[in-house]
Amino acid sequence: MAAPAPRARCGWPKDDPLMIAYHDAEWGVPLRDDRKLFEFVVLDAVQAGLSWRTVLHKRDNYRRALHGFDPERIARYGARDMARLLADAGLVRNRAKMAAIVENARRFLEVQRDCGSFAAFAWGFVGGRPIVNRFAAEREIPTTSAEAAALSAALKARGFKFVGPTICYAFMQAAGLVNDHVVGCFRHAEISAG
Repeated sequence: MAAPAPRARCGWPKDDPLMIAYHDAEWGVPLRDDRKLFEFVVLDAVQAGLSWRTVLHKRDNYRRALHGFDPERIARYGARDMARLLADAGLVRNRAKMAAIVENARRFLEVQRDCGSFAAFAWGFVGGRPIVNRFAAEREIPTTSAEAAALSAALKARGFKFVGPTICYAFMQAAGLVNDHVVGCFRHAEISAG
């Protein structure tokens, strides 16, 4: 019996098993769970200036170091926690990004209080439904959008850090506010069918 043909997918995971698993199971899946959304707020901010591959390969380290991405616990971090994080070789040891994680946790909790949930806040920028793009090639996928710029401006106004329009667009892609799987990828139709 012949082996099944490989599935057509976006090219960006390349041959990295962790990237493939992330692409196939997580990227672009609409999320409304605040804890998971906070995880992507953190990871996308950490990604600034780095490759997603680098950050994804450190995700389990962040999960461990940040108490499962618990924003309530992180919001209470002080100098001792900051020193612990900066000494952790499994993390991106950038003082500004570490400080942003703590500040963003505090602002995230404020959004939850003000809006009922972070999901309600974030999904409001796309009218509550995913934007389903139909790009044939990865080179067509933009690095930002009007919606990402609006989300960025709103987050910055609330005091979030490392939330420029490009980072916000990456967050929107990861959290499924935008489906940017290319149309030839098996996940485009699966996620669109929801």
